[in-house]
Amino acid sequence: MNQELEQIVIEVNKVVKGKDWVIRKALAAILAGGHVLLEDIPGVGKTTLAMALGKAMELSYKRMQFTPDVLPSDIVGFTMYNSATGEFEYKKGAVFCNLFLADELNRTSSKTQSALLEVMEESKVTVDGVSYPLPSPFTVIATENPFGSSGTQLLPESQLDRFMICLSMGYPSHNAAIDILKNSVGQGLDQVGSIITAGRLLELRSQAETLYVDDKIHEYIINLTEETRREPRIALGVSPRGSIALLKMAKAMALMRGGEYVIPEDILSVIEDVWKHRVRLNARAKAEGMDVTNVIRQITERIHAV
Repeated sequence: MNQELEQIVIEVNKVVKGKDWVIRKALAAILAGGHVLLEDIPGVGKTTLAMALGKAMELSYKRMQFTPDVLPSDIVGFTMYNSATGEFEYKKGAVFCNLFLADELNRTSSKTQSALLEVMEESKVTVDGVSYPLPSPFTVIATENPFGSSGTQLLPESQLDRFMICLSMGYPSHNAAIDILKNSVGQGLDQVGSIITAGRLLELRSQAETLYVDDKIHEYIINLTEETRREPRIALGVSPRGSIALLKMAKAMALMRGGEYVIPEDILSVIEDVWKHRVRLNARAKAEGMDVTNVIRQITERIHAV
């Protein structure tokens, strides 16, 4: 295990109890340079996880509560006329930070959601024809409540595809719930220590990017990807961006376990979380009572590493 990354997991686990694998996968996504979507019911620790990760890596972070009246300019900024200088000046939006927490993203308008598309893809914002780079590293962690919740709406496919991974916290185990209850008073983020700096995170990202990947691993990922497009129960298969996201996540997982190259197990450990928000089932699958995770799991059972 990479000791620095393992220590981050330990620190975050002080406030997010019994969710080691969720913490590891969220950390791996940040390590891979991707964005994280936390989809679950309220009150299970989504926001706490995001803020704890930011503190453990000394990332500057900002949190925005998304509501129907949030405007794109609140996110990306705006230009205004300065009468003293006689010039237009740019006022930065909330995304100018290392870690942007978009709380309940699916409660705002589609126009406001779309303001994040360029931000997430290119790490920059463009206002009135002028582009402004965001700080590096930059990661979006967005939370959303289930689609059936009042006042929410589906995120568009183009936006979902820009999230490297989609995670669900789920309810805590019995013992973890008791631990949470015992320590519910006075146990805030102040107990999470800083393990690495933003600069060190960039160094670790570079290490993950340069890990060796055998051609057979590339072929394995593409075989899995193409199978999602042939699967009769899938209406929308995995895009090339989805294949790239899986490879990047596999590299990050390999680095976290202390490996020097990617193995098939690195891919299988994250494939459901990387692809479940990218795949759409057809009516046949829904009639059979299947969900996306089941179908992806069946595909991994059929397609083996070469």
